[in-house]
Amino acid sequence: MAPRFASVDDYIASYDEETRTQLAGVRDAIREVAPQAGEKISYGMASFTLDGKPLIYYAGWKNHVGLYPVPTGDEDFEEAIGPYRRSKDTVRFPISRPVPLELIGEITELCLERRRARSAAEADEAAS
Repeated sequence: MAPRFASVDDYIASYDEETRTQLAGVRDAIREVAPQAGEKISYGMASFTLDGKPLIYYAGWKNHVGLYPVPTGDEDFEEAIGPYRRSKDTVRFPISRPVPLELIGEITELCLERRRARSAAEADEAAS
């Protein structure tokens, strides 16, 4: 059974120093773009939430830090994220290299944009 963590701090602290540093960088980059987001452990991973709903998850693994879900973006975004994309909505950043924190910020902003669009569409549907 996977360990249960009381907080995101506990989750990050459970990793070796190299992974802990990477996870803390990812956390800070997301927090910078989404300071209003809450944090919690969900599905055994660290996550940020908005209005009680998941915004983005991140997790430490043996050889990488993963980020989920990562929406598709414009051509420039897809080119930048291409080396890290492992499936339709997953990116993996190798532990052996610095995580591109600016790219984490762009991913977070894209997630926020998608959330705002979804919320607006739901509001329009409820009003009609």
